[in-house]
Amino acid sequence: MLPPQLSALLLLALPSAVRAVFKDEVGHIDYHYELLGVPQQETTFFHRPRRDEKASLLYTLSDVGVLGAVNPSSGAVLWRQLLNGTITEGGGFARAGEGEGWVASALGQSVHAWDAITGRNRFWTDFGGEVKDLEVMEMTENERKDVLALFDEDGRSTVLRRLNANDGSVVWEFGETSKDIPLQVSNNVGKVFVISLRGTPDAYNLKVTVLDTLTGKRLDELVIGTKGDVHSKDDVMFVGANSAAPIVAWTDASHRQLHVNVLGTKNRQDFALADGTVSVEIHAPHLVQSQPHFLVHSKTATGNRAAVYHVDLKTNVITKAYELPLLPGPGAFSTSSSGANVYFTRVTGRELILFSSASHGVLRRWTLETKDSKASAVHAVSEVVKKAGTEGGFAIRSATITTNDDWVLIRNGALAWTRPEGMTGAVAATFTEIPENEELAKSLEQEAHSNPLAAYIHRVKRHIADLEYLLAYLNSIPTRLISSVLGTDVPSADGKLARDSFGFHKLAILATRRGMLYGLDIGNSGRIIWSERAFEISKGAKWNVTGIQVQEDAGRIVVLGSNSDHVVLKTETGEIIDSKPPGPELAAQSAALVETSSGPRLITVGLDGTVRDLPSNETPKQTIVTRGLGGEIKGVVFVANGTSAYGSTAWEFSLPSGKRAVSVATRPSHDVVASIGRVLGDRTVRYKYLNPNTVVVAAADDSASTLTVYLLDTVSGQILFSSKHEGVDTGKHIECALAENWLVCSFFGQYTFKDGSAQSYKGYQVVVSDLYESDEANDRGPLGDAAYSSSLGPIDTPTGVVLPSAVSQSFILGGPISALQVTQTRQGISSRQVLAYLPETHGIIGIPRMILEPRRPVGRDPTPAEAEEGLIRYTPVIEFDPKIVISHERDVLGVQNIITSPATVESTSLVLAYGLDVFGTRVAPSFLFDILGNGFNKGSLIGTVLAITAGVTVLGPMVRKKQINMRWKAPM
Repeated sequence: MLPPQLSALLLLALPSAVRAVFKDEVGHIDYHYELLGVPQQETTFFHRPRRDEKASLLYTLSDVGVLGAVNPSSGAVLWRQLLNGTITEGGGFARAGEGEGWVASALGQSVHAWDAITGRNRFWTDFGGEVKDLEVMEMTENERKDVLALFDEDGRSTVLRRLNANDGSVVWEFGETSKDIPLQVSNNVGKVFVISLRGTPDAYNLKVTVLDTLTGKRLDELVIGTKGDVHSKDDVMFVGANSAAPIVAWTDASHRQLHVNVLGTKNRQDFALADGTVSVEIHAPHLVQSQPHFLVHSKTATGNRAAVYHVDLKTNVITKAYELPLLPGPGAFSTSSSGANVYFTRVTGRELILFSSASHGVLRRWTLETKDSKASAVHAVSEVVKKAGTEGGFAIRSATITTNDDWVLIRNGALAWTRPEGMTGAVAATFTEIPENEELAKSLEQEAHSNPLAAYIHRVKRHIADLEYLLAYLNSIPTRLISSVLGTDVPSADGKLARDSFGFHKLAILATRRGMLYGLDIGNSGRIIWSERAFEISKGAKWNVTGIQVQEDAGRIVVLGSNSDHVVLKTETGEIIDSKPPGPELAAQSAALVETSSGPRLITVGLDGTVRDLPSNETPKQTIVTRGLGGEIKGVVFVANGTSAYGSTAWEFSLPSGKRAVSVATRPSHDVVASIGRVLGDRTVRYKYLNPNTVVVAAADDSASTLTVYLLDTVSGQILFSSKHEGVDTGKHIECALAENWLVCSFFGQYTFKDGSAQSYKGYQVVVSDLYESDEANDRGPLGDAAYSSSLGPIDTPTGVVLPSAVSQSFILGGPISALQVTQTRQGISSRQVLAYLPETHGIIGIPRMILEPRRPVGRDPTPAEAEEGLIRYTPVIEFDPKIVISHERDVLGVQNIITSPATVESTSLVLAYGLDVFGTRVAPSFLFDILGNGFNKGSLIGTVLAITAGVTVLGPMVRKKQINMRWKAPM
């Protein structure tokens, strides 16, 4: 028999166990978009990871810093690596050696090599400078394909290193100290070329340094063109490598001429570009054995064309071989090689066309069969295979990026798969209800404003018209019955969105930094129901969304940006109703959702923390908390002035000298409190401090390595509570969350054990503080039972502002956490969970509130009264138990934020995590107490009911017959 203490402990641990994600719930209650990011043209390619096999994989280093491999047949991700540990904004390099089983990459100061099949790291080498280019040496003296890495280092300017492809060791190093700007590196069979910009800003020419392949010594130095030919590094559009005749190409500012130089020579050759050319791209093979041919793709405002050029290996003279016609609209070209043969693929809005680099004749033409007719190709990579024994027999796979940031693979003209890579880099998201049927709403409104007889006639007609849906409803009954027994979802027969009685079917609206908006049906495995581009965001810029408001009554979504931009679109279809593109300058720091006499609305907060004058009917009813230019926190109230209202600073909170705000947390928009007090085990009550006008500010002092957490009253600016933590690493992530009457903060700092040993430990920890009205039970504090109170009006006894009573406790974590959020339920009856992202293990954890209880007894077991209350013994370490990881085995990468929303049923909270991946699920912090889960055996229940019914049917006549016979039986 177990001891009573152990039995109680196991009983208390049971709720944590039942919170686990069951196997039959995976893929049913959750969904996951395992994304890579939008592939960059220069870092995306097909590659055979095994020399003796013909199968190729598709590799890319995306614009968010993820290197990964994709199965071209299915589009499934085989492996991926987040190189910088966080989401980047483009850049980086990725190359592969022909026939080699590894892929090389570089980003920032690091150079890496990865196993091409498994994605395991072969080597990772960090250097002092920033990588400017990366190339693979196909031909070396020892038949080993090494890596060339070009760096821009302080004090030496240009540094080129040849790295051993097996272990990353430096074979040789070339460096020079000059003011030249290193640009790219190239090589052919016998030489290495370093291309740099020489001159002054806006007036450069090209310098080519020729190096020996074996030793890295300088052989020659060539200056190409005259000063002023190149205005910036963006003018140099192409530097070929691993070619028999590598070239460098650039254009003038007006895009009237293309300048080309064969590396190793001094001559520059000029070619005229068509009038109206706005951009130029160069496509050439990267194999030494391929023919020295390249294609020039020029784009105009209305169309695109191309020309193919050949390089004479003997004379190094470049000649135009043929031209491809101008076609309207955008398009893309790609290059593929097979031995000496070079193929160019053209992707248009309707066709996939294959050319040989030798002549202008079309080798094969396929009609595109894509679903999205609005999307056009931006850039592509292709793999061409010539079928043996057939005349003109070719097979082609083209991985194409479209204008709506989708990555699609076209196989012989047919769409093989689509990956919504544009959802990466999400910056804002929200939940919204599925809009009601507009026609029904209009009909009900019409009936409400009619006389009783007209309304009755109208309703009868409406019901008669609804009979056309009767047959479809009857046909759906068997499917719904079977799905209810098996616990599966029933797809909508007409594909329309529909609400459900549990509140699981909602929409999630997602906005990305590239200007895209997505609508996800979270009740249908997160299916993308619409995607719309709000604005065209230029390369290197990003869309900074400051706020999203859902107007459910109108079925609209309002999105505000920081550059005086906005977009209004329909919730159900994503159709844009109104929009204003971003301006040239930053104009706002954030947006605030406030209550006005005309309803809730978003208002923009300026960079200095001020809010512009508003009409009197749009005057906010509450104080708006903003941040000034100096980092101070301000409370702004609005004062009526005739037909308008202006903002006035009610209070200002300035941090002490040397401190800076690192995290600001506010209450969730839906923060329902089910009980105003905490019932203790002895039946007394501690009343919660439930002030809705509070905000948490975490301030770090870098010099003193301290963190101070402030709880401010947003009406008066008064500090209600503060705590100071020593030995904090302010360079690591710090984050706070606030809900109900408690707050939680996580950071990396010094923890002192509470066992009296005075031992300390430095690591990741989380601090929880509960706030109550009084230190004593059954005491409402100075306010007593007052129905009304004011933060601005001090009380008489004691004088001053009423401050809460705080109970705090700290816990050690097994690793860092970020993106803190608290679950939300409809009535606030269910217990809460603190949701957080685990950046080291790529999971999302839900820590039960019972574990983060600051009143847990320290150094002793709980008393029977405390155990009845639900308290367990305090342990300093919170392990990341797999049972409370709500993402279970899924590899959720790069989460930046987590949002929650209540369902209709009280037990369930909806969760959406976004950033790089998109992950959504449902959590039940207090288990499913109001609905039947998938584990409930509905088949047994139905079978039992049917068996009882059959038994009653069979035994009923027998019982009645026996009763009748007993009545006719003569008495004894």
